[in-house]
Amino acid sequence: MSDFSGRPGVRLRERTVAGTVIVAPHGELDLLTAPALAARLDALTSGPSPDVVVDLRAVSFIDCSALGVLCRARNRVRIRQGRLRLVSPSPGFRRLLHHTRLGGVFDLLPGLPRALTPGRSVGAGWS
Repeated sequence: MSDFSGRPGVRLRERTVAGTVIVAPHGELDLLTAPALAARLDALTSGPSPDVVVDLRAVSFIDCSALGVLCRARNRVRIRQGRLRLVSPSPGFRRLLHHTRLGGVFDLLPGLPRALTPGRSVGAGWS
């Protein structure tokens, strides 16, 4: 498991499945923790055609600074002809995107695609 900490109790787990990088933050994403997510997403979106999934299911809170990080990652991915998907089944997160006029901006999924779930393909474990 790769662990990138912004502050104690907040971590980013990461794994790669068939060329897609899945980043799973845990805890709160706010002004203090968003920089760790930004740094990791910047690194992951620096090359050509990045394919990134940000799994937000274990995030308990997200503020505007973290939304800004996600917007930046989306813009970087689009410029590089890649793909960024967010995973969140939360109606609250969908409302947040709607109220900030970001409702149609992200490719938002209720869960991980089957091809990216653990045990479905080679290399599916957390690294």
